[in-house]
Amino acid sequence: MGLQYNGRIREEEGTLLSRFRSRLLAAALILCATGLWAQYTVHDQEPPHSSVPPSQQNQQAEDESVQTFKAQVNVVNLFFNVKDKHGMLIPGLTKDDFEVYEDGKPQTIKYFAGESDQPLTLGILIDTSPSQTRVLTIEQEDGSQFLQNVLRPKDLAFLINFDSDIDLDQDYTNNAGSLKRALYKLEIGGGSAGGGPVGLGGGPVPTANPRSTALYDAIFLAADEKLKNEVGRKAMIVFTDGEDQGSRLRIRDAIEAAQKADTICYVILIADRGGWYQGFGLGDMKKLAEETGGRVIDVGNNQQKLRQAFDQIQQELRSQYNLGYTPTNNKLDGSYRKIQIKPKNGDYRIQARQGYYARAGE
Repeated sequence: MGLQYNGRIREEEGTLLSRFRSRLLAAALILCATGLWAQYTVHDQEPPHSSVPPSQQNQQAEDESVQTFKAQVNVVNLFFNVKDKHGMLIPGLTKDDFEVYEDGKPQTIKYFAGESDQPLTLGILIDTSPSQTRVLTIEQEDGSQFLQNVLRPKDLAFLINFDSDIDLDQDYTNNAGSLKRALYKLEIGGGSAGGGPVGLGGGPVPTANPRSTALYDAIFLAADEKLKNEVGRKAMIVFTDGEDQGSRLRIRDAIEAAQKADTICYVILIADRGGWYQGFGLGDMKKLAEETGGRVIDVGNNQQKLRQAFDQIQQELRSQYNLGYTPTNNKLDGSYRKIQIKPKNGDYRIQARQGYYARAGE
């Protein structure tokens, strides 16, 4: 039986582990991938606690049903930021300040909110490969502070680390303390020092390349297994040098999974520049961020830049506009549709996802 966390249904860890493995295996088989598999594990963790008193849970459910578009209504829901030419966020705009196009055809805005305060579902993905040896500590310090600042009572977050393995270190919770403890258990090349169960009765699968970094696989799994079935505002923050080694999936698979999950992807490009960092994956990370409505922030190994990156992401997540429209093309055929939000003020710049897949429930 599933567990209900903060008004949402979560699968038990064993079921989640099985799905993590089977989905990635199926996708890789389709792509005719070969080679050894990373071990996907779920670590022991404290269950999430609801911070909402029982007397308020019914009202919360009603509020969320109003905020969330029902699956039966074919409405495309967009969260986006507006910035000036200097990159400063622009508040106070209305739906009359925008035009929306799908595949080049104008659409009628049915819903608009000037500043969204819907619950946020957040995935944190941290590279624990050797390129992160000298920066993991600052990621732990400033990452835990960011989560303490950004999470509100209705928000949920989870933590994944990846190197040659992919580990779910903390499942959904709004408890910043639980996330902090999971963060501080991370070790380079060893995932988590928490000693959680490997699952399915087996130990880690050996890898021919001890420096492998399953970056694309981790993004795919976070989107497809964790974020796809959530509603409302969703974001993923990936800490990496951008270089993938050993994934069985491609960057395009990771991007499509994030798009289908309606998830904004931020990439914090971080690594020890005097060690493993080469920057080969910058182009792929830019594609991921731009096509999902996020962006890449290069901090190198500079802790002050990392703190600034966290501040910027927090401001953007809390300053989003939200609009919805019913597409003139109402066929739910699974095809990809390009979206363009145009500000009537030509000096403004829009940061939004570039499209969606027309599936039932969009």
